[in-house]
Amino acid sequence: MNALLVPVFFRVLVLLDDPSEPPAPEDVKAGWVAFGVFIALGVAVAFLGWSLVRQLRKAQAAKDAGVYDDETSSGTSDAGPAS
Repeated sequence: MNALLVPVFFRVLVLLDDPSEPPAPEDVKAGWVAFGVFIALGVAVAFLGWSLVRQLRKAQAAKDAGVYDDETSSGTSDAGPAS
């Protein structure tokens, strides 16, 4: 179904594009809304990075405390003993 909609979507875009009249330079400008969206995306990426670091530190602390069953340290695995 999506494969049928993609060509229709691009055809509509081509019909809406009128290359005979480009916009005037004074009509094209970056607005404050776009700047706000850009800043919000930067803040979101910074928050996600900060949250990731916190979660990784918590997981490492739990691993160091022995919360997780670490199979590599016990010497056993599902494949059997190494020979």
